[in-house]
Order: sequence, then C-alpha cells, then structure tokens
Amino acid sequence: MTNRPLILVTNDDGINAHGLKALVEVARELGDLIVVAPDSPQSGQGHAITIKDPLRLKKVDIYDGIEAYECSGTPVDCVKLAKHVLLHQRAADLCVSGINHGSNASINILYSGTMSAAMEASLEGINSIGFSLLDYEWGADFDSCKPFLKELMQYVLKNGLGNCKLLNVNIPSVSSHELKGFKICRQAEARWIEKYQEGIDPRGQKYYWLTGEFTNNDKGEDTDVWALEHNYISVVPSGHDLTRYDALDALKDLEQKAGVPIS
Repeated sequence: MTNRPLILVTNDDGINAHGLKALVEVARELGDLIVVAPDSPQSGQGHAITIKDPLRLKKVDIYDGIEAYECSGTPVDCVKLAKHVLLHQRAADLCVSGINHGSNASINILYSGTMSAAMEASLEGINSIGFSLLDYEWGADFDSCKPFLKELMQYVLKNGLGNCKLLNVNIPSVSSHELKGFKICRQAEARWIEKYQEGIDPRGQKYYWLTGEFTNNDKGEDTDVWALEHNYISVVPSGHDLTRYDALDALKDLEQKAGVPIS
C-alpha cells in the first residue's frame, strides 16, 4: 500500500497525445497514477457515452512504471470504466484531464471531451481539473505551463475544492516568463457563429463541413476570455447544474392546475 494520492489521468486527444504525456509527467511527481484515455482522438464529443456497442480496454506500456489503458469509447466512457472496472470502487483523490490542444474557455466547455471527462469525475465526487493550452498544433510546447499545472494540482490535493469539484483551466500559448499567473474568473458569455462549407466528394455526393468564428461580446474583465487575452491562466469553477435561477420567478405564472388554460 502507498500513502500517495491516487490520480486518474485522461484526455480527449487520445492515448498517444503529447498533452497527455506532459500531464502524466507532472502528475506522477504528486501521486500514484492510473491513465485511461481514448484509443483515438475524440475532440468535440462532449458528454457522449457509448451505449450501442461494447467497450474495450487494452493495457498499454507507454509510461514507464504507470498503469495505462486505451479505451475504444469516449472520454466520459474512460472515466466510467476507470471508476467501475479498473479501480474497483477505490476512490481517486484527483482527476486531471488534458492537456487539450486548443481553448476550452467560454461556451467551448459544452462541446469539450476534455472537460466532459473531468466533469464526469466531478459528478462522482472526485475533485477534477480540465487543462487546455491555446495551441492547436500537434507539436505544441507544453513545458512552459508545467510548473503552473503542478502548483494547481498540489493546491487541490491539499485544500480540495469544496462544493465545486471542477475547475476549467485554460492556458495562453506564451512563454513561461510572459505568463502572469492564475486568474479566478467566470465563463465569458460568448458563442460560435457557425456555417457549413459545402463541397462535392470524389463520388459526386455533397458533403458539409462545419466551420465558424468565435465571437465574444462580453466585455467584462472578470471573464476567462479576458484573462487569456491578457496572458493569465484562466481558472473557472464549473459545474453541471444548467438551471437559470434568475428565471425561476419570472416563469412562476406557468404554474397551474392541470387542464387550466394559461391566461
């Protein structure tokens, strides 16, 4: 037995992703690890789970001295299998997901496989952190942010997260000396303006390719987008309750006895 914390490491870019390797290198300094990641990239899967097909786990020898598995399913499947199959109900002390290639700030959290994996762990009561680096290149340099990742993981392992359980952490793609530190902030009220690019495949059939532009009209200086634009690492306490509490009173008129028309 060991007194070191147990850390579950996962991602959505796949078991061979450079961001996962960097996260493992940091996390192994702080505890005992189990790595469960998809066997292929799963970006944009959100909180999808596999229900029509059987799931497969394959043990892989990628990280020296660390138990690691590739999973045929989604990032959320990875977390579920880790908890219910691999850990045999033993509770992990921390789940870290990433490091994602590209931003998961603002509305992106809803589409992100990286954040959905961390959110799934948080639903199980595990303190969880999703990490993203604002660099979409496969060969992105993750070294500059490693000290900050370690500092944040150490903090959560020592202090916990209270009722929150989940942090969405985004890191600007700048050198380590340009990073100003952490900024605790809220999720910006922003959205994607989407369109589909139409084309013809070699068989003469139409296809549609999703594209779009990220638009932020939220001018607040307390948002994750503002923090990233000013070289801060944005840290957003997040959750799964999508209720708009400010709308509850306004909709009270809808409460009625069955069969009574709304006036």
